[in-house]
Amino acid sequence: MHYLIKKLLPSVAVALTVTSLSLSAPARAQTYPIDCAILLCLSGGWPASVPCARARAEFIRRITPWPVEPPLQIWRCPMGASYESDRPSNNAGRVVEALYRPGSRRPLQSLPVDDVVPTDKALRLVQDRADIDISGPEFNFVRSIHVFDVRYARQRESGRDGDCKRSATVVLGTYGTQGDFSWQRSSITALPEAHVGLERWGQNCPGIYHRSVFVDWRDHEGNYGFEQVNY
Repeated sequence: MHYLIKKLLPSVAVALTVTSLSLSAPARAQTYPIDCAILLCLSGGWPASVPCARARAEFIRRITPWPVEPPLQIWRCPMGASYESDRPSNNAGRVVEALYRPGSRRPLQSLPVDDVVPTDKALRLVQDRADIDISGPEFNFVRSIHVFDVRYARQRESGRDGDCKRSATVVLGTYGTQGDFSWQRSSITALPEAHVGLERWGQNCPGIYHRSVFVDWRDHEGNYGFEQVNY
């Protein structure tokens, strides 16, 4: 499966490029779901291409305040029909096939809810999560995404007693098993080493006022990447 994704990723990028270049009106240049491009380009380590450049720009735009959004909104990328049996099989092998079919320039669409449901299947509506089973290790790159929103971090020396006053609000956004996104409280000490701006936090008492959003991830092969937006 790893080899299949690595082999077909350039083909998907080419297909998306052809789609965008085939339209003359600038407003219609993007006819594919941007989150499908983010999903594939992130998986492949953001390969050099026009679609991946646009996908990465949108990925970063979403964490640029305000508001801070999930950088990958996988529920906006239709990967397949939302039909699952009582014991769902691992559908990870469908990730490329769901997004790219030879001879087609558009990602496959989910089946509408009013289609005929097979008698041996149950239609399970999905919301704010992937519409196929992505619980397998092939999709660990989705769950590797972490968004640290340092809403503020202040360190200063008190004028009256000389004590060092520190206060901070940090929240962490993570992805669940099926790509669902949620926020939780975090702390300065949880920030990755790649984050810059708070290196002197807790060292003596230099004056610090810092706000930033930091996102990091690992691609399909485990390569580390990150971006930071200060504000």
